[in-house]
This record gives sequence, structure tokens and C-alpha cells, in this order.
Amino acid sequence: MAAYRVHPSSIVEDGARIGDDCEIGPFCHIGPSVVLGPGARLKSHVVLAGNTTIGDGARIHPFASIGTEPQHLKYLGEDTRLVIGRNCLIREHVTMNAGTVQGRSETTVGDNCAFFTGAHVAHDCVLGDNVTLINHVMLAGHCTVGDFATIAGGSGIHQFTRIGHHAYVGGLAAVEGDVIPFGMVLGNRAYLSGLNVIGMKRAGFNRDAIRNVRKAYRMLFSDDTTFRENLDEVEAEYPNDPLVQDLLGFVRSGGDRAICFPRSVRPN
Repeated sequence: MAAYRVHPSSIVEDGARIGDDCEIGPFCHIGPSVVLGPGARLKSHVVLAGNTTIGDGARIHPFASIGTEPQHLKYLGEDTRLVIGRNCLIREHVTMNAGTVQGRSETTVGDNCAFFTGAHVAHDCVLGDNVTLINHVMLAGHCTVGDFATIAGGSGIHQFTRIGHHAYVGGLAAVEGDVIPFGMVLGNRAYLSGLNVIGMKRAGFNRDAIRNVRKAYRMLFSDDTTFRENLDEVEAEYPNDPLVQDLLGFVRSGGDRAICFPRSVRPN
């Protein structure tokens, strides 16, 4: 006897692996290569497709479409994957696609993430833990989003963009540049408007740690000298501060997109 509950109107195809204590509501469709962890709750009209693994305790709301083919014109049916961590909240009309062989062959979502109505996670994205995507966020292919980042409603993130950990993207932003850890960006096209200090406080960073990051931020984006000189100056000022060094490491490691700058500062 199955250790999970399935509404008689739902379809669970042969081969699907469903964990103990799952509840699958009306009119859901679960494909043959899906792995659904224990304790998941599918409200109704949920589609889980492709080679998709979802961790324990997922809560998935009506009309979510998870693990479907990537929206990529070169996709030819290759066996790529979507892996979602534990305790994720997926609200109505959320879409998440599998990876592509042109990328990582896998789209990855961490633990304790929340995806609100209409959010989209495209192929080959990598999301850390405790990431929040508010309503109708559009995350294009190959994006990376760090732990505890929040992207507010209606924002669009350009492909290959990096969003640093504990960053905040304001509502309706169009982001085409990398967002530094702890950074806060606003606007179309998005510009760096400061630090996500509220998020840092909520995450438990102490006053000294926040003060050092704020000073490093002001030094880094000073227009008195070049950005490269500013990097070296911050490096010398805070050689042993882990948060500042993490921020510098993000900038120095580079990516496919330029860094978002404050509106009043020109990259140099």
C-alpha cells in the first residue's frame, strides 16, 4: 500500500518515485523520471515533468509547471535535469525549466527558497539557499543567485547575470549587470543604489560587520580614483575581514556581465 496520497483525478506515471507522506491533489501530472521527496504537498493542477528531483517538504500550488523542456532553440530533447532542494515554496503559475547541454545540463535550486506567483527560473540557472523570487520575476538562462538574495516583483534578470548573496533587486528592475553581495539595485536599467542593510540585519550580521561593509562600499565606488585602484585600496584596508574579502572576490572573479555601478559613478 502506498505511503502517500493521490487524488483519483491525478496521474503518476510508472517510474516516478514519490516519498512517504506526500499529498498529491486533484488534476496533477507527474512524469516517469520525477523524484518527489517525503512530505511534499501538491495542491492541484501541478505538472512535474522531465528528469526532476524535488527535496523534502515542497509546497507546490496550482498551475505550477516544473521541470519542463528548456526554452532554448537549440534544445533537441537531451536528457537534462532540474534539481530543487528541501522545503521550497512554489506558488501559482511558477515555471522552472531543465538545463541544456550548451550550459550545465542542470538547473539547480537550493533549500528553503520561495517562488511567488508567476516567477520563472530558466535553464542552467544556479540558485543558492533561502532565495526569494517575488511575483513575476523573470530569471533568464545561466543566471546565478546567491544565498538569501531577494528579487522583487516584475524584475527581469539578463542571461548570465550574477546576483550576489544577500543582495536585493527592487521591483520592476531590469538587471543586465552583476549585483555585488549585499548590494541593492533599482531601476531600468538597474543601478546600484546602496547596500541591503535591512537584509544584513535580518540575517544576523552584527553592527561592526555591517559598518565595515558600508565603508568598503563607499571606498569601492569612489570616483576620486579608478575602480581598479579602489579595489586595491579596499583590499589593503580590510585584508582580514571575511565579508569585505568575499565582496572583493565576487568583483575580481568576474563573469559574463559587467558589475552594476551607482548611477552617480561611471565605471573606469
